[in-house]
Order: sequence, then structure tokens, then C-alpha cells
Amino acid sequence: MTLQTTTFPAPHIPIRALGWSLGLFLAITYTVCVLFDLAFPGESMTGLWAPLLPWVEGISLGSYVLGVIETLIYGWFVALIFAPLFNLFAERMR
Repeated sequence: MTLQTTTFPAPHIPIRALGWSLGLFLAITYTVCVLFDLAFPGESMTGLWAPLLPWVEGISLGSYVLGVIETLIYGWFVALIFAPLFNLFAERMR
């Protein structure tokens, strides 16, 4: 009787899936923050995200659209760096 070992493939993170999921997560979070600011102007969260989103000033349609675009870019930025690094190290440590 021989023992068989099973080899599992190394975990892999698809960059496109991670990019869209992170980008949309950040865009949804930003939208919730803007809605919170509109609902509760005295408790504004603008000061928290304003330093992270250049050229976004206050709450206007143009600033909101720019903020959504920037958060999508941030999500893709993280995905383009994180996913290849994860995939590289997951393959090497297998």
C-alpha cells in the first residue's frame, strides 16, 4: 500500500476581480459618507476623507463624481500592487 499525497494549487487572486471589488467598495463607502453628510450636516465627515481625495471640495455633483472616480482608482491601485505580490508569494511558499 502506498500513500498518495495530494497537491493543491497555490491560491490565486484575480487582479480584475480584486480591482473592481475594492474600487466599488470604496466608491460605495464614499457615497455613504456623502449621504451621511447630507443627512447630518452638523456631523460632517468631509474632514476625514478630504485629505485623501485631492480636488474634491465640499459636496457638489462635480466633487461627488470626482470622488467616486478617485476611489475607484484607489481600489485599482491597491489591486494592481497587492494581487501580483500575493500571487507571487503564494506560489513561492507552496
